[in-house]
Amino acid sequence: MKAHYWIAFVLSLSLLPATAPGETQPPGPQIAGAEIMEKEQQAFYSQGKDMKAEIRMELVTADGKKRLRSLTMLRWNDPGSKDQKYFLYFREPADVRGMTFMVWKYPARESDRWIYVPAVDLVRRVAARDARSSFVGSDFTYEDISGRNLAADSHSLLREEKLGDRDCYVVESVPKEPTDYVRRLSWIDKITFLPLKEEYYDVQKELTRVFTADRIESIVAAAGGEQKSFPTVTRRTMKNLKTGHRTEVAFTAVAYNIGLQDAVFTERYLRNPPERWIK
Repeated sequence: MKAHYWIAFVLSLSLLPATAPGETQPPGPQIAGAEIMEKEQQAFYSQGKDMKAEIRMELVTADGKKRLRSLTMLRWNDPGSKDQKYFLYFREPADVRGMTFMVWKYPARESDRWIYVPAVDLVRRVAARDARSSFVGSDFTYEDISGRNLAADSHSLLREEKLGDRDCYVVESVPKEPTDYVRRLSWIDKITFLPLKEEYYDVQKELTRVFTADRIESIVAAAGGEQKSFPTVTRRTMKNLKTGHRTEVAFTAVAYNIGLQDAVFTERYLRNPPERWIK
């Protein structure tokens, strides 16, 4: 009887929780990775109530030839949800002047995207299957402009390490459905949660594209009755290692909380951009 009692006692100990009451175990790699990437999206794509910036995009070939894209970007966050809306107006060069691009981004499903091409006076819906295709000939995709749906990938925290002088989380993101890459590694700044570097790998496990945040600036804006500083990636580069092509992007005149309204982000403004915000 004593032997049976002792065996039962030992088995009962194995069923006790590993932590004391009130304590929690540290999150596993999947949970931690998802939480970090959610903070990254907030820092990189969602700061403030809204945002406006002038963008200069240089498309550079392997032999150094350059093409310019100059545009204005507007972004508005829905205060009642995590939905967002983007509006981009192209100024240069002449063959794209007046072209516009709009995104309605949702956290739980595929974004809606439209592009207006003035040369043919046509508003075209950008299909979900085209979201990973080149954005106006650059090394960025349509999806890169407003951010990829977090739920489309599985995220795992691999390690913590320095990138230059910054402490980073290194997160692996694996698409749940087939796309142009099978694995993405992101170096996320521990303080700002901005992405400092991203590496994209194809089905052959070869590195194909590399994103780098080349300059981060603090943009001061009014928020909640006081001044707040928003760390912002104002220079960024995407390189295609297969072709040698790269796209260098500079953000200037960045402003947050300027009073944008939902009504600006409607299809009628694709043909006739709102002059108040597009000057």
